[in-house]
Amino acid sequence: MLENLTKHLLIAMPSLQNHNFSRTVALVCEHNNHGAMGIVINQPTSISVEELIDQIDVDDDSKKISNRNPVFAGGPVHINRGFILHDSDREWESTHIIDNDLKLTTSEDILLDICQGTGPKNSIVALGYAGWAAGQLEQELADNAWLTVSYEAKIVFTTPIEKRWQTAGGKLGIDLHLISSDAG
Repeated sequence: MLENLTKHLLIAMPSLQNHNFSRTVALVCEHNNHGAMGIVINQPTSISVEELIDQIDVDDDSKKISNRNPVFAGGPVHINRGFILHDSDREWESTHIIDNDLKLTTSEDILLDICQGTGPKNSIVALGYAGWAAGQLEQELADNAWLTVSYEAKIVFTTPIEKRWQTAGGKLGIDLHLISSDAG
């Protein structure tokens, strides 16, 4: 196995034309001998976090705040399941610790806190995730489908969505728009 890519960003090469991953940036949440799992951080859907929360049947009359942030298409696996990347020290019912400053939560309780303004400072709500079987990500890297860079919170949480792909590539000193999409 190559180096452990947990907490790294995968940057789709221009030649990667798969409709799920073209010009995407995915944060690798887990990478081990069994495969890899990540969340695409730059493919917003047309639904907002507020609209998603309104669709959840919750018996909670607490005050809600407006959250017009988009829900992201996190990847093609389990697209009806929610995944929340966040930076809080706090843990919720189903929180997976990626590192001290980065977590992934899959339980509804974090959504309730987000809608009440008591959730994490920075978060990305996604439906679905990207998954790779054992050895698949390594093969895609060998095939030059992805570039990798270390995690940077600014890219994930505050860089404008439409600039995340180019900004992540810029960490390598590369202008992705100047790379040919033709292999040869």
